[in-house]
Amino acid sequence: MPETAAWAALPAAVAVSFLWRALGVAISERINPDSDVFLWVKCVAYAMLAGLVSRMVFLPSGTLATSEIGIRLVAIGLGLAICFAFRRNLLIGVLAGVGAFLALHYIFASG
Repeated sequence: MPETAAWAALPAAVAVSFLWRALGVAISERINPDSDVFLWVKCVAYAMLAGLVSRMVFLPSGTLATSEIGIRLVAIGLGLAICFAFRRNLLIGVLAGVGAFLALHYIFASG
């Protein structure tokens, strides 16, 4: 029975999702990306991201909590260094940080 209710709710969820996307497309031409409001929204988004990353590094939960804080800090540092070395390429920085974390965790956890 719960499976039927989930399938019945799916079209409503899709409709609501596309409604907000369509509304965003409709008003996107009126938004000035250099406005004070847009700058504030960007600052809030960056602050939330920084808070989440800080929480993962200093107050991890789940499996991440089993890793050493030094490994997490070195991986963050390497990821940031690679990001800036490649002209602030976020994808390369994230991949480098994750790769460094996995490699360091493997080296020090198995030794």
